Amino acid sequence: MRLNEQVTVVTGGGGGIGAALCRRFAAEGARGVVVADRDADAARRVADECGGLAVEGDVAVEADVVRLVERATAEFDGIDLFCSNAGVSTAGGVETSDNEWQRTWDVNVMAHVYAARAVLPGMLARGRGYLLQTASAAGLLTQLGSAPYAVTKHAAVALAEWLAVTHGAAGINVSCLCPLGVETDMLRRVEGGIGDMLRADALTPEAVAEAVVAGLAEERFLILPHPQVAQFFCNKADDYERWLRGMRRLQEKFGGDV
Repeated sequence: MRLNEQVTVVTGGGGGIGAALCRRFAAEGARGVVVADRDADAARRVADECGGLAVEGDVAVEADVVRLVERATAEFDGIDLFCSNAGVSTAGGVETSDNEWQRTWDVNVMAHVYAARAVLPGMLARGRGYLLQTASAAGLLTQLGSAPYAVTKHAAVALAEWLAVTHGAAGINVSCLCPLGVETDMLRRVEGGIGDMLRADALTPEAVAEAVVAGLAEERFLILPHPQVAQFFCNKADDYERWLRGMRRLQEKFGGDV
């Protein structure tokens, strides 16, 4: 996947990883960069920076996602790369309120479903297209202190896998972005030992965007800006019991009570 002359859509494009992706795609020569965000002003600022199109909308609302795809398609006559990037995090365990569970599920999982549902028909008709879905290392490992985040990010990875298996032969490529800590507002809101642990190895959004461009060029399914995540994932698969014991030790050291 070379970004030159491609039409790209990025949700959550008004800040953090999404904004860095928009800027980098523009620098790579994308023909169109569509910056989608619930914060209209933030989307407009980033779009102005990269000569793109700002679209306001809430990815947790399917009608907004459909409107985003229709607007981008009408403006640029198709979408080459759709980056389903928006996400939310909330602290807590199973006692977290139903409303928070639902909100996290809607943004971290259903938004990816809505995006695929809206954009795939056009891509399949053309016989080509690329989906980039931002999950998290939490989707391969877990997230201490946040059951909703861990569960929904696992689901996001599972959906990306299914899409890659189901539509790969039809010319649809899928990549799943799974970083550890990234210097964004989301990480800054994580308090205590867990936040400190993630911030110790945090990357800038620009570094994550660099990893994404490299991963897209190689059409890799897993894009891991933090190389250590691959080893952690292998350790988990190799000896699940040992991995669980190690995570319990981290919980005791950094997490406290959930």
